[in-house]
Amino acid sequence: MAKRVRVRAPELTGKGGWINTGGKELGLAELRGRITIVDFWTFCCVNCLHVLDELRELEDKHRDTVVVIGVHSPKFMHEAEHGAVVDAVERYGVEHPVLDDPELATWKQYAVRAWPTLVVIDPEGYVVAQHAGEGHVHAIERLVTELEAEHEAKGTLRRGDGPYVAPEPEPTVLRFPGKALLLPSGNFLVSDTTRHQLVELEGDGETVVRRIGSGTRAFVDGAADSAAFNEPQGLALLPDGSVVVADTVNHALRRFDLESGRTTTLAGTGRQWMQGDPTSGPAREVNLSSPWDVAWWGGKVWIAMAGIHQLWAYDPADRTVSRTAGTSNEGLVDGPGVEAWFAQPSGLAATPERLWLADSETSALRWVDRDGAVHTAVGTGLFDFGHRDGAAEQALLQHPLGVTALPDGSVAISDTYNHALRRYDPATGEVTTLATDLREPSDAVLAGDDIVVVESARHRLTRLRLPEEAVRVDAVAHRTQRAATEVAPGKLQLDVIFQAPAGQKLDTRYGPSTRLLVSATPPELLLAGEGADTDLSRPLELNPEVAEGVLHVSAMAASCDDDPANEYPACHVHQQDWGVPVRLAQGGADRLPLVLAGMDGEADAQTP
Repeated sequence: MAKRVRVRAPELTGKGGWINTGGKELGLAELRGRITIVDFWTFCCVNCLHVLDELRELEDKHRDTVVVIGVHSPKFMHEAEHGAVVDAVERYGVEHPVLDDPELATWKQYAVRAWPTLVVIDPEGYVVAQHAGEGHVHAIERLVTELEAEHEAKGTLRRGDGPYVAPEPEPTVLRFPGKALLLPSGNFLVSDTTRHQLVELEGDGETVVRRIGSGTRAFVDGAADSAAFNEPQGLALLPDGSVVVADTVNHALRRFDLESGRTTTLAGTGRQWMQGDPTSGPAREVNLSSPWDVAWWGGKVWIAMAGIHQLWAYDPADRTVSRTAGTSNEGLVDGPGVEAWFAQPSGLAATPERLWLADSETSALRWVDRDGAVHTAVGTGLFDFGHRDGAAEQALLQHPLGVTALPDGSVAISDTYNHALRRYDPATGEVTTLATDLREPSDAVLAGDDIVVVESARHRLTRLRLPEEAVRVDAVAHRTQRAATEVAPGKLQLDVIFQAPAGQKLDTRYGPSTRLLVSATPPELLLAGEGADTDLSRPLELNPEVAEGVLHVSAMAASCDDDPANEYPACHVHQQDWGVPVRLAQGGADRLPLVLAGMDGEADAQTP
């Protein structure tokens, strides 16, 4: 076996402390002898949620040799609150220890540049691999198998139970509900996301009429007690009286029949859409990616496809799905639908002339017109957020997940991480605050003269009278806590590091197997190097007249099993989008390495 490059792993430290350990503090000494996978994540990030799901099978299969450690590294201010991290760990079914690192101390020690990032530490405490983005678990499992054999032979592998301690379950009627729908009967249908069910409540919003779904994380059609969902979210009433459900982690649209209580599948295969997959076709044959909300508009079901930053639509007439807007690049770009950029669209609301959407990662309220063009009402980009009312051009939101059309033509915004209900009036261009002291509101529905808010982190529906006057709040503005990288003005060498997993090679049978797309905010930051090409290394030229900005880098590499005898080798696509805040400074770095998979050969390394 070739000698593996190793780097001594930095200690795991975080001011917020440990979750899922029964109160015990952990360090690398306690993990010695185990293969440790460190997952740098933040709970706003849908790609991070994808990785949590990818890791479940690996955790179960290698439970006696592998310990997964989550390091929560916040982007938004709200994510730096310890209680919010504790909630997120339960909300997303995280069954391994999590270090709350609100000041990004461990993030900086490991030189992480993207959410999510996975780092593999061997039983002797050395980093042996790093992967950014999702879709890497197959490569990590192969490495784990090698490490098990290698360290079993050396006598340095320690088997046994890991440090995970499960929390006590809480007896609430709902548990982190996601979305709600007012039914024709006057009852409410709620997606009880963490319990993998739908719940019908009476008009009081509290009394349970029935539960739909077994409560087990699975993908099963059938009667109310046997059907199964996986973290369902959005709900929309169809013209035939049934309900379409965004079954988020099953990457599917489901149909719930209110009369019979049966659930069937409308769209999706249960597999996550990956680059190269079809973007249209028969609905049951096309992969989807984390559909978060749905709305009936223009004779179709529109889908907020949070997992790939796009809008799709399901056409019930011919039972097909197709992409309607978004390039899959993450950001805020308006224009024709096929050219627009989104960032985790998570809430939809339809009016006759507009489809409104909450674009969560850009903290933006946006809308689609009848011609399919995308517009932004509130929001500026990935790294600016806060709670500020006033003219829409300067107003700020913080990771909104829901939007609700109001009778006067304005819209209410479930401003999730500000714990507020906001209002945008297209007639005046003004943003105001309707209510505060909510807890992670994720949706709201009209019920007569009231608005019923899904208070996700309080596990309940909260009924509010629509106020005639807005609530006044002190304005605050934030930028992500993530530190900007200091780079020299002028020439900057961009290197995306990709090493094919053991036993695989780059797939060049049909041409280049890599792709690199580079852009910047503001666009003036880049004098040269913008655009798409196949080489993963590229010289950039930064404008010395622009003091700071964000480099947007999207990289893709396809690798296949390296076995000449195998006519149909298994292939995998590795992809990651980086938004790298940069500050131009004399003496700054002249090279920007971004690790997609492997180790940076130009970094300091030890080979003991």
